[in-house]
Formats: sequence, structure tokens, C-alpha cells
Amino acid sequence: MTAYALAHLQEAAPHPEIAEYIERIGGTFEPYGGRFLVHAARHEVKEGSWPGGVVVISFPGMAEARAWWDSPAYQEIAPLRARHIEGDIILVPGVPEDYDPAVTAKAIRDALPAE
Repeated sequence: MTAYALAHLQEAAPHPEIAEYIERIGGTFEPYGGRFLVHAARHEVKEGSWPGGVVVISFPGMAEARAWWDSPAYQEIAPLRARHIEGDIILVPGVPEDYDPAVTAKAIRDALPAE
């Protein structure tokens, strides 16, 4: 099942280390089947606030996403970003192709106290 690395990154001043990080990151996730789905794109905020930017990288599964994050190649370049850009990064599994949100809704209803 597809998995994703999602980053919500704050705006940062241009810096040579950020440019180096961006130049090198693709080479760190390609061996794990990763690819950018969203990068350096402007987003529209429809509810709440979302300062900064969004990055989405897809992987074939959680094992590949974790292996990328923990890889020596990525860990070597991560400080180039972290020193200059604050943000939140998560790894999350996608849903299976046959996912039915009605099943999730039923589980929520079943968990409600009886009236």
C-alpha cells in the first residue's frame, strides 16, 4: 500500500545549504521507489491557516518510506534543511484501493454511547 512522507515547512531565507539539500534529496529517495508528488508549489488555504510550504513524496509502502528516512544518504543531508527550515514531517500509510469511508463512519457510530 502506498505511503507518503508529508512535510509542512516554514518559509526560510535562501541559503546555499537549502539549495544543496534540494539538489541531493531526489537521489536519496529514488532507491526506495520514492518520487515527489508535491514540491515547491503554491497552495490554497481553504480553512484554518497553513503558513509555509507543503512537500509530498510517495513510496511503495511504509517499509520503503522508513528505510529512506533512516538511510545514511538521507540522514547525511537532513541537517542541511533542518538548520534553516523549521517544520513538521510525518510518514503516513495511504488507504487501500478498496477503502470505504462508510466502514470508518460505522466504526465511529458503533463506538458512540447508547442513547
